[in-house]
Amino acid sequence: MLAISVLVAVHEFGHFWVARKVGIKVLRFSIGFGKPLWMKKVGPDQLEVVLAAIPLGGYVKMLDEREGDVPEQDRQRSFNQAPMWARMAVLAAGPAANFLFAIVAYWIMFIAGVPGVTPVVGEVTPASLAAEAGMRGGDQIVQVGGQDVNTWEATLLVLLDDLLDDGRIGIKVNSEDGTSRDLVLDAQGRESSLTEPGALFSGLGMQPWRPYWPARIERVDADGPAQRAGMRIGDRIVAVGEVPVADWPGLVEQLQGLAGQQVVLSVERDSGPQILTVDVGSMERDGRTVGRIGVEGVRPDPVPESMYASTNYGVLAAIPVAITKTWDMSALTLRMMGKMLEGVVSPKNISGPINIAQYAGFSASLGFVAFLSFLAVVSISLGIINLMPVPMLDGGQLLYHFAELVTGKPLPERIQMVGHQIGLLMLALLMTFAFYNDIARLLD
Repeated sequence: MLAISVLVAVHEFGHFWVARKVGIKVLRFSIGFGKPLWMKKVGPDQLEVVLAAIPLGGYVKMLDEREGDVPEQDRQRSFNQAPMWARMAVLAAGPAANFLFAIVAYWIMFIAGVPGVTPVVGEVTPASLAAEAGMRGGDQIVQVGGQDVNTWEATLLVLLDDLLDDGRIGIKVNSEDGTSRDLVLDAQGRESSLTEPGALFSGLGMQPWRPYWPARIERVDADGPAQRAGMRIGDRIVAVGEVPVADWPGLVEQLQGLAGQQVVLSVERDSGPQILTVDVGSMERDGRTVGRIGVEGVRPDPVPESMYASTNYGVLAAIPVAITKTWDMSALTLRMMGKMLEGVVSPKNISGPINIAQYAGFSASLGFVAFLSFLAVVSISLGIINLMPVPMLDGGQLLYHFAELVTGKPLPERIQMVGHQIGLLMLALLMTFAFYNDIARLLD
């Protein structure tokens, strides 16, 4: 929840800072909802700074005559008495702070250097979209949709963007023999399944290159399922039942889905082929039960230096790049949301706090730059969502104020109240669906 709290604090500080600058009195700055766990009054206005029990949001409470009596001496400092431009600036400041945070995060990343892996294709699935387009293992992707790419992260984002145009993805590759080829992956009609979380590469039928990691055993747990079945150090597992094993990650993936089952493993040993029957054990990982047999594999082959790519800029040069990156990610997020409403993009992309917390922990384990990238993406999403024309959000309030600007008078309270109720219902449905997606991912 630390990531959510940080980004909420950034958002609410935007409202708070601009409100103070335009002369509006702020009564409370709260991170979280519900019962205060900690509170301190600061400054001449005795501003209440609060950490509350439910860390799923926050708010800035300003002096407002519509919410209670206001002393005459403070009347000019109430929100409803502020000029129209000032009120709209306060409402827009929260999302603006999220976009600014993303720019700063990307700026720091590009100065520090963003590590990546060169987009070289590994396995290509036979009869897949990639295979039909002529993609081959060992091809290096250099352009997608006419845009140059040099890492798999950049390739993924541009692949999604090009997919959403018309379902046809134009890719330029350099072959291992040094020649270049232009390919077109025709995914028309399959956009929804391809935009499900983690489904793009497998759905297209290509996987990023990875070093060979043989399914050879280096350590066997004492009294574990593998040892009880007779497995030894040096054994190479070549099949699980009738399914061949290509490498160590493939073995792990197969066994994780077989918790509590008895399986037959085909093993190559110096003395000759062996057939072992193993009762697969189980363990909890990331909230779900996965199978394990109590072995560790040998280390994978080293990654050649030529497979690494890094993107970094100087302090000044990183500024426009960070702004462009934030703009591109914002545009992609809006396109994904629009296509989701059209039914083109899978609604499984909607995530709630459970999935966000899990991904935050995962990205933090990868290092500072990965965690910053995660925060930037979520901050952009938070800024965009809050600008949506939903009455409970900043965008809805800006819409009310724009209507007042056009008509010269506030909307009737009854209309505003109905709008708030509709907005509350929409947010409740959205959060319910997001929690459903989170729980479904845990159960997969």
